[in-house]
Amino acid sequence: MEEQTHVGMNRTGMQMSPFDANEMASGVSSMMPGLPGDESALAELRGEYIAESDQIGSVPMPGTIKGAVTTSIAALAGDKPTLFLDKLGERLAFERTGTRLYDALIAKFDAIEDNSLGMTRDDLLQIRNEEAQHFAIIGRAIEALGGDPTAQTPCADLAGVESAGLMQVVTDPRTTLAQSLHAILIGELADNSGWEMLITLADANGKDTMVTDFTMALHEEREHLQKVQGWLEEATMGSLAPSHAPGGADAGSPSQLH
Repeated sequence: MEEQTHVGMNRTGMQMSPFDANEMASGVSSMMPGLPGDESALAELRGEYIAESDQIGSVPMPGTIKGAVTTSIAALAGDKPTLFLDKLGERLAFERTGTRLYDALIAKFDAIEDNSLGMTRDDLLQIRNEEAQHFAIIGRAIEALGGDPTAQTPCADLAGVESAGLMQVVTDPRTTLAQSLHAILIGELADNSGWEMLITLADANGKDTMVTDFTMALHEEREHLQKVQGWLEEATMGSLAPSHAPGGADAGSPSQLH
């Protein structure tokens, strides 16, 4: 389970063929002698696209009379129910992906069958189930605001694209558990920040019950983050011999290096 890095037949660097590298460099110099220009034309083109583009979707209108009334009352009271619903949709999408990320990590853990780390299947399953519970908490909050938890808001769309790379890492059969944990760590860092934002928005909208529910979820997410950081450090530092550890042979175990 420890991070394994091997010397192999990696030919991506120019040092693997110094003669060809020199020839390529000289060829580029002869073909492009002092050409003027910079990235300004590309930046200008991007600016035109940005000016002409539409936004990424929209928050849907409430599909029920109760939802329309709830949203209208909140808007009249000076709250920002549309922004709140959009960020709730973002968290809903991310918690859905978080659950699937841990499903994939559990599958990899089972396939590798290496219990050399402190991480156990029960640990992963507990976190996976808590991610699913957080998904349900957000779904209920959206319904309480008169929204539709099955609708994809702009921020939910964005979260789905952002987390796609994390899912690709964890589900790739070539990645190790340590590499997968690195992807999980990125997700947990974003998740903690997202819950902090939701608590702020719930408080600003006067949703005390949601503040309580979201604070409980944030506490669990902080525990997830702490565990994943520890497992990743253990998997990475555990592959070092004591003589290579910071401080020399007497530096102690990786868990003491803080």
